[in-house]
Amino acid sequence: MKGLAKRRVAITGIGVVAPNGCDLISFWNTLIAGESAADKISRFDASELPTQIGCEVGDLSVGQFIDPKKAKRFERSIRHALVAARLAVADADVEAALNNERASVVDGTSLGGMESGFKAQAAYENKGYKSMSPFSMISSYNGGSSAEIAVEFGIEGEALSVGTGSCSGCDAIGHALSMIVQDEADVVLAGGSETPLLGPVCGALCLAKATSTNNAQPQHAMRPFDRGRDGFVLGEGAAFLVLEEISQAIARGAKIYAELSGYGTACEARHSVSPEPDGRGVTRAIRKALRAAEMATTDVQYVNLHGTANESHDGAECAGIHGAFGDRVKKLSTSATKPVTGHALGASGALEAAITALAIHHREIPPTINHADPADGCNLDFVPSEARPYPLTGALNLNVGFGGRNSCLAFRSLK
Repeated sequence: MKGLAKRRVAITGIGVVAPNGCDLISFWNTLIAGESAADKISRFDASELPTQIGCEVGDLSVGQFIDPKKAKRFERSIRHALVAARLAVADADVEAALNNERASVVDGTSLGGMESGFKAQAAYENKGYKSMSPFSMISSYNGGSSAEIAVEFGIEGEALSVGTGSCSGCDAIGHALSMIVQDEADVVLAGGSETPLLGPVCGALCLAKATSTNNAQPQHAMRPFDRGRDGFVLGEGAAFLVLEEISQAIARGAKIYAELSGYGTACEARHSVSPEPDGRGVTRAIRKALRAAEMATTDVQYVNLHGTANESHDGAECAGIHGAFGDRVKKLSTSATKPVTGHALGASGALEAAITALAIHHREIPPTINHADPADGCNLDFVPSEARPYPLTGALNLNVGFGGRNSCLAFRSLK
C-alpha cells in the first residue's frame, strides 16, 4: 500500500432495493422515522413455523430498469441486484464510464441463487431433468449477480462475487475500495443482494433459534441490545454503491456522499456461529479499518452496528467496540438499523454501508428502535427511539458473520 495513499475513493452513487423503500428518499425517511418494514411473511406459507414474520421487498417494477425478457430468466436475488445497481449508476450519472476495462463490479451474497436451486431440485425429483428451467445454472450460482451486472453495463475489468456470510456485502465494498486504491480500477460498482425468505431457510433459522417468534408484534419484534430480545427478523434486499477515484469524481462535478477511506477484516477462528465473548475479532477489524483509513478513534463519531438481537453476538459486539475505543466509547454514538430493514444476511453489509454514507451526507444518525431496557453488557449509546442530528465527519460500518468473521468499513466526510 505504500506510495498509493494518494488514491482516495468517493461514493458518488447509491441504489437500494429494500423492504423499507426502493428509492433513497423513502429508504432514508423510514430509517430516520424508525418505521419497521416487518410484517407477516407472504412469499410462502409460514403458518407452521415458530417464526412467521419477515421484512419483504414490496412490488417492484423490474421492467422499468432491465429488459423484462431477461428478467424472467433470473431469480429474485439477481433481479434485485440488477435494479439496485441500475439505480446507483443513475444516481451517480456514471454509466458512460463503465463500459471499459478500468471499471469493475464486486457483489456480496451469502446464499446466492438458492431459490433457483430449490426449484430445480424439486422439478428434477418430481418430473425429471427436462422439467427444469434451462436457466437454472446461471440463476442459481453465487456469481450470477456480478456477471449479469457486468453484462448489463459492459464492464470489462473484473466481475467478482464474495461469499462471507453476513459480512459479504461489507467485504465486497472493502475489496472494491482496495481495487481503486491499488490502481486496478477507476470506478467500481460494489454491494450485495440476498433473498433468503424461503421456507427451508426460515425453517433452519427457527431450528437454530436465531429468529424472533414475536409474531403478534412484527414491527416491535427485533430488539437488538435490549433485555427483551429473542432474535432477529429475516429480511431481503440489495444495495450497490458507485465508488470512484476521488479526483476523477471531483473533475466531473459528481455529487459525493462521503469518502470511503478504510477497510479491515479479522477472523476469530473459534466457532462457526458463536463469537469470542471478549469481541477480539471486532476490535481487530475496527483497528485495521482505522489504520487503513489513517484515522484515530477520536475521528469517529458514529458506528452502524451489526445488531442481530442474539445474546452472544450482541455482547461480543459491545465488548469489541469497548476494546477498540476504550474511554473514547463514552463519546461515541451507535445504532442498529436491522429492526427497520430486517437482517438481509449477505446484503446487510451493503445496505448498512449505504446507511452510513447517507448518515454522513444528511448529517443525521438513524435510531435503534425497540430499545428500551439495555441488556447486561450492552452499555453503549444506542441512539434509542429517535434520530439524532449530528454533523458527522467520521463513521464506521461493522458486520459480524458465521465462522468468526468480522468486517469494518471506515467513512469520512469530504474535506
